[in-house]
Amino acid sequence: MLVLLCGLTLSLLLRLIERPLFGIARPWTPEITKAVCRTVLRIMGLRVRVEGRPSERRGAVVANHSSWLDIFVLNSRKTVYFVSKSEVAGWPGIGLLARATGTVFINRNRREAAQQTKVFQDRLMQGHRLMFFPEGTSTDGLRVLPFKTTLFEAFFDAKLLHEVSIQALSVVYHAPEGRDRRFYGWWGDMEFAPSMLRLLAQRRQGSVDLIYHPAVAVDDFANRKSLARHLEQQVREGHARALSKA
Repeated sequence: MLVLLCGLTLSLLLRLIERPLFGIARPWTPEITKAVCRTVLRIMGLRVRVEGRPSERRGAVVANHSSWLDIFVLNSRKTVYFVSKSEVAGWPGIGLLARATGTVFINRNRREAAQQTKVFQDRLMQGHRLMFFPEGTSTDGLRVLPFKTTLFEAFFDAKLLHEVSIQALSVVYHAPEGRDRRFYGWWGDMEFAPSMLRLLAQRRQGSVDLIYHPAVAVDDFANRKSLARHLEQQVREGHARALSKA
């Protein structure tokens, strides 16, 4: 926790200098985020195994969502900017971390679609890789929920359609030996603090697989539903394959 608090403090202080100079570009603070997240995982003892490579193309990443640990795991590998529902900004602990790392907060409704598209345009044209969880919630880690398609509509805007790609990512946790397979899951009405304390108290940790699938061009798809369906299938196949090896 000390590492996390020190890292957040340093990031917030550096952002006071970075923002007036570069706006939303963030050339410095993401490296602090990456270093802090890697250090937290190393101290915990959670092993991260990677298959495939993160895309270097302009665009976004989508993944299944199993745990609050996803924030640390995904930030530790590649600079990404999470897209999250607006209420997360007010959550204790998680909200502060999300704000400090440049999370894009949105309201998931069609009435604000134009505004959300503009936010996506600004971020993507700055070279930001957006990261979101199309399931819309977290799970027990043993399943992938159907992808919601609303957020994909923004990528079919004329200014983005031919400029961006999206990469699917399967995130699969493996519990410590002897523990319930859902050990790292965070779902339903589970509260953050008890879950965090339970995981941190575990002396011998398990592991997590990150499976990067080939990125796809948005303009290869007719609409948001066909794009979401393809990405969901990639995530499902990788998730099932990794679980079957456990």
